[in-house]
Amino acid sequence: MSSCPCGSGKAYPECCQRFHRQEAVASSPEALMRSRYSAFVLGLTDYLLATWHPDTRPATLELDDSPDWVGLQVLSSGSDGDRGQVHFRALYRVQGGFGFLEEESAFVREDGRWYYSSGNTREGRLDPGRNDRCPCGSGRKFKACCRQ
Repeated sequence: MSSCPCGSGKAYPECCQRFHRQEAVASSPEALMRSRYSAFVLGLTDYLLATWHPDTRPATLELDDSPDWVGLQVLSSGSDGDRGQVHFRALYRVQGGFGFLEEESAFVREDGRWYYSSGNTREGRLDPGRNDRCPCGSGRKFKACCRQ
């Protein structure tokens, strides 16, 4: 894998892989959220559970029915002390097109480590125009790429 699934533009080993291997700790809610998105793409359930706050963490996490994730858009992010938030949109393939999961996520920092706490989500169908960039991340126009 050359580029990181989180969409940073960096190579995976220089980006989220170091978090997944526990060689580094995310320095911000956005860095943690990007690494968690990459973990969803790569099916790294242990990492997802380890970065989920114990007060809200599920006992198990099954990713077998996860969508085919194709892109991430960070709409806003920030922190104030030990609380943080990230508003993002994750894109995925659906029959005949693309869908999105949009979430306003809450994060908390304890002992210098950020954890995902909770999120308010909504899902929908993405309807790109013919001349919009394709949601698949190819950089090509939708009409010349994944339009069906």
